[in-house]
Amino acid sequence: MTLATVLLQASAPAGGSMGGQWSSIIMMIAIVAIFYFFMIRPQAKRQKEIRKFREGLSVGDKVVTAGGIYGKIKELKENAVILEVSEGVRIKVDKSSIYQTAADTTQQEAK
Repeated sequence: MTLATVLLQASAPAGGSMGGQWSSIIMMIAIVAIFYFFMIRPQAKRQKEIRKFREGLSVGDKVVTAGGIYGKIKELKENAVILEVSEGVRIKVDKSSIYQTAADTTQQEAK
């Protein structure tokens, strides 16, 4: 073997290394797709449902806040809700802290 042959073989790209690059690119794409379908997409869908729920609130609905306070909506304002938590006891709560109706909570407890 001559020195020129050894140098040409060393500088030529091996066929296996090109396949290794493609497999790592495909693996990265697969990881991004997994993150999107199992983490990002469901979270965005859940946030959309919560936003739609909050826009559909009306006076008289029984709701639960993020802090676990049960109450009945007495007034709706742009960013706040007046809840009646007991007879004659009203509190002002940020609209974004309301997560579900009291009926939904009782159905989940029954399961």
